[in-house]
Amino acid sequence: MTTLPPTARVVIVGGGIVGVSALYHLAKAGWTDCVLLEKNELTAGSTWHAAGNCPNFAGNYGVMNMQRYGLALYRDLASIVDYPINYHVTGAVRLAHTQQRMMEFERVQGLAAHMGLTMDMCTPEELQAHFPFMETHDLEGGLWDPLDGDIDPSQVTQALAKGARSNGGTIARFTSATGVSRENGEWIVHTDKGDIRCEYVVNAAGYYAARVGEWFLPHGGRKVPLTVMSHQYFLTEAIPEIAAWTKEHGRKLPLLRDVDSSYYLRQDTHSLNLGPYERNCRAAWVGADDQLPDDFSFQLFPDDLDRLEWYIEDAMARVPLLGSQGVQRNINGPIPYAPDGLPMIGPMPGVPNAFEAHSFTFGIAQGGGAGKVLSEWIMHGYTEWDMWSCDPRRYTGHADAQYSLGKALETYGHEYAMHFPHHEWPAGRNKKLSPNHARLVTDGGQMGAYNGWERANWFAKPGDDTSEEATLTWHRNGPWESRLREEVEAVRDGVGVIDLCGFSRFGLSGEGAAEWLRGLIAGALPKVGRMNLVYLADARGRVLTEMSCIRHGEDDFTLMTAAVAQWHDFEILSRKLPMGLTLTDRTADVTAMLVTGPKARELLAGISDADLSLDWLSHQQATVAGKPAMLARVSFAGELGWEVHAAPEDTAEVYAAIRGAGATPFGMYALNSMRIEKGYLTWKGDLSTDYSLFESGLERFVKLGKPQDFPGKAALTASAKTAPVRRLLTLVVEPGQQDAPYMAAIFSNGERVGEVLSAAYGYRVDAALAIAMLDASVPAGGTVEVEVYGQRLTATVQDTASLWDADNARIRA
Repeated sequence: MTTLPPTARVVIVGGGIVGVSALYHLAKAGWTDCVLLEKNELTAGSTWHAAGNCPNFAGNYGVMNMQRYGLALYRDLASIVDYPINYHVTGAVRLAHTQQRMMEFERVQGLAAHMGLTMDMCTPEELQAHFPFMETHDLEGGLWDPLDGDIDPSQVTQALAKGARSNGGTIARFTSATGVSRENGEWIVHTDKGDIRCEYVVNAAGYYAARVGEWFLPHGGRKVPLTVMSHQYFLTEAIPEIAAWTKEHGRKLPLLRDVDSSYYLRQDTHSLNLGPYERNCRAAWVGADDQLPDDFSFQLFPDDLDRLEWYIEDAMARVPLLGSQGVQRNINGPIPYAPDGLPMIGPMPGVPNAFEAHSFTFGIAQGGGAGKVLSEWIMHGYTEWDMWSCDPRRYTGHADAQYSLGKALETYGHEYAMHFPHHEWPAGRNKKLSPNHARLVTDGGQMGAYNGWERANWFAKPGDDTSEEATLTWHRNGPWESRLREEVEAVRDGVGVIDLCGFSRFGLSGEGAAEWLRGLIAGALPKVGRMNLVYLADARGRVLTEMSCIRHGEDDFTLMTAAVAQWHDFEILSRKLPMGLTLTDRTADVTAMLVTGPKARELLAGISDADLSLDWLSHQQATVAGKPAMLARVSFAGELGWEVHAAPEDTAEVYAAIRGAGATPFGMYALNSMRIEKGYLTWKGDLSTDYSLFESGLERFVKLGKPQDFPGKAALTASAKTAPVRRLLTLVVEPGQQDAPYMAAIFSNGERVGEVLSAAYGYRVDAALAIAMLDASVPAGGTVEVEVYGQRLTATVQDTASLWDADNARIRA
């Protein structure tokens, strides 16, 4: 019986594979005074009934990194900790019914190659050679991953547990955590066997994570955006043909995934295991009469095979052997889903020294990597790979129970869906609306969600195809393309306006605010009445975040950042805020419009009393259409322009006056095209913790000579003394049918020399463009090849980031 220690450095709540992996990685790194609490036996929740499939395949770069690391760990874990594990590395085929699916596979193959993994594109005949019992007559082709397979979930978790204990970690089974309190900057975790005082606490409670999250509400927490889904898979009776094949070949069949039909099929001993993700899916414990029980350990839901009928019939047509035997057993168990189906790993929003590691829909495949990521976050405050896609702070106040349920149903039912660049998923929409929303929609605005805020992506005209089906393409030339060109040309030649609701906006004031900011940012502050960009680095000198800094007085600032960065950036500022300073989230208090183009000054002169002769990067209080507003002379479109910031109650009238004065509405797609032409960067697009400030071309925003010891200064000072290894540059790409996707590989003389960070067609320069991170050895003016959905397109490396108005004459006009 484990004796519960009175203190620990870290307490982890939850004994599934993720919590145990976190303990293993902490203990292995020398953090031995860490305790894991499990109210039952280890693996009693989703881990217990998991199928244990282990793919490397993922459309998300951070998630693939986790899976790649975890599966490599599992392959050696049995020998490392001396614990037997049934791990079958069988390989797997993914089937493609269409050329679009083949293009998705080509993209993922490129991501995999970037990580040193080999995946092979296959013809139908090659697929059948891997899996001889399937029909292939209707297939376009597929993908082969030789390192895919399946593992026993309980065994791998127990192996990690043994490794954690041998390195000094403590596991307290049959010990229920009942709540938390906070005292003198420390956490007190309450259990049915006494209290533990600790520095850090982790919510790794699986499908109980939302309930555990409620403990932190009094300490600045929020309702966890999690929905529990009912997932079924079943096992057939033994199939003689499979037994004979296994005996002949000495191994199991590869795993098969028919992603267009939405199921996986796997050999289990000599039977088959079928696991569909059905559109008519069901959530659990979401109604007043269906509440999460206090203990659901080692339990399942009743069978509900009727809702799987179509998928079973489809799978039997694909692999007729599936229908040759009866069902041996059905498993219908709970699995947690975040709204986007990606896990939540990282700092708990709003709560000091608290972390989350839950909502794993593929927890076995991701558990090994999740433990690594979480332990790094706790120990160092950063992770090896940028993990924003899994950061809990990516969801803010709009992610309520209704939103989370709608998105979870949508995500589960489209688990294997392709995520096309111009497609907007319909569930969970209209959570945050601009005061101009009705006008935008009336004018043809095709809306997209940005941290819950609805913004127009492009404006359709009568007769344009605005159906969801039209967006299900990798191609650039959808019905939006001609409208984007028109919108960009309207801004280039006249004046346009875009509604930019939802900027994250923080007020900072108090004596000493300026000096405190100087010690936080890498560069310099603007003068009073001016504004500039400021960058915050982590301890490695990598880009943590970017903010627009508007200085109203000596110690009075507005800090603005991306809509999606609201909770992330507020936490960065608030967790180090000294006494006497005031930090306020004013995101909902002000909204913004950008008026930009060579005729912007003329337009604003007719409806505003602002001094429009003030130069670039100035700001001022004025009236627009008789309403008070702040005008900031900046333009992310790279044209003469002003951001107009106004109170929400005044915004519709201000916008109407701007439109009435002749401004053409444009959307986010056009803005993205124009900002790439200018070489302007986006947070978590081009800027991330994967790259340093210097690598990202931000030298002018770094002041190593200033006296303040800002985060990352030592690392940046050291790197400034050596030749750069890589650098951010713009490419002009051979104009194929698609824009290069994120992390598309770049080659020179057959060698990988970089990756694409963002791309779009530039309508002012009439060229396909990409912002890329390249090895420093690649010369400007030289040519490289960019891998775009399996095609290698020639690209020319530019010697400047800005290909439009490089000397900023139009902006400064």
